[in-house]
Amino acid sequence: MGKKHKAVFFFGLLVIVLGACAPLATGSNQEDSTATTPPEGDPAKTAVPSQHTGSAEECEDPFAGSSIQFSTNFWEGRTNFCLSSISFSEILSGGPPPDAIPAIDEPVFENVEEADKWIEEDWPVMFFELNGEARAYPLAILIWHEIVNDDVGGEPVSLTFCPLCNATIAFQRTQPDGRVLDFGTTGNLRNSDLVMYDRQTFSWWQQFTGEAIVGELTGTKLALLPSQIIAWSDFKEAHPDGDVLSRNTGHVRSYGRNPYAGYDSINSSPFALPPFARDIDDRLAPMERVVAIELDGEDIAYSFSQLREVEVVNDDVTGVPIVVFWREGTKSTFGDNGADTGSTGVFLREFDGETLTFTVADDGFKDAETGSSWNILGEATAGPLEGAQLERVVSAEHFWFAWVIFKPETTIWSPG
Repeated sequence: MGKKHKAVFFFGLLVIVLGACAPLATGSNQEDSTATTPPEGDPAKTAVPSQHTGSAEECEDPFAGSSIQFSTNFWEGRTNFCLSSISFSEILSGGPPPDAIPAIDEPVFENVEEADKWIEEDWPVMFFELNGEARAYPLAILIWHEIVNDDVGGEPVSLTFCPLCNATIAFQRTQPDGRVLDFGTTGNLRNSDLVMYDRQTFSWWQQFTGEAIVGELTGTKLALLPSQIIAWSDFKEAHPDGDVLSRNTGHVRSYGRNPYAGYDSINSSPFALPPFARDIDDRLAPMERVVAIELDGEDIAYSFSQLREVEVVNDDVTGVPIVVFWREGTKSTFGDNGADTGSTGVFLREFDGETLTFTVADDGFKDAETGSSWNILGEATAGPLEGAQLERVVSAEHFWFAWVIFKPETTIWSPG
């Protein structure tokens, strides 16, 4: 990362820390009640103490000798640090204390007409649809909150965004035993990725994998649900009656302003990686964008630089035919008037017993078998299959470094 980008980025982090303590939008001077005193020293270098095992009664104080005083106050008597699946040396403080980056627990929505007054055509939104209910979550809002605990189509879900990994991931919040979890931010990072916690057991969860890594629920995994990053123009065209997350969040934030300016440059360096994780797989640049999937145990990534050249990939992964769409017109999550990075969609290309083969068309994509036209959301917009929907594959757009740290055996797609 160049000196200019470093200065801008670290200023952005300072803005987030200070902004996290801004008064609520209700007009009162009350600060977020969950915020506590930040740690002393360099927060990016402050590690949580070493891993402990055994019963809670046998476990020593996990914060003995630690400088993370706010963690002791917040987690003591709540989180069982004797249970974990990782070494605590992998955990770094991101700076803000727990919940200083506040999750949105009571999301308010507006219609497309209202949202169109402030969202630009090429701004990115997280598209999520469940049980016939379609919603857009502008990254201009998510970048300040990182977690939205919501109910969509009658199902409790969490929509999450880690700016440092460029990772938008949707989870189901209902556990197999019927318990519904809701999530907040720990203020900690692992491999530069958001570490969440649930408010029912105070277990810590890795956002990237949806797995509990510390506490009572260690080893439990959340069910991942398909979502996409698309341009605002694509959402409102496809779902003019859809719901859009409102800036009426109960918090004062500079929605629409980028606190991470310069971080997403392909020439930048990832933030807050422990020393043992800095030897990053160099098959791609660390900050290259990829859309990646895990299918039947195989991990595969499609780089945006390759997708920009071909725009559509008909592929077979472990014998499963899929299609990857790329479409221009979506700006960088982080770029104030930044570059057009485009957006992607990944779908099964079998429909009604037939395997479809897709090509690029002027208005999106077209299948060779029926001549139907399709959009970035996998919806047939014209032709014999008009109104059909391809089955979505769980995928997400990430920076390469983030994906490959968690998925080191990943295959990178290449044409030919």
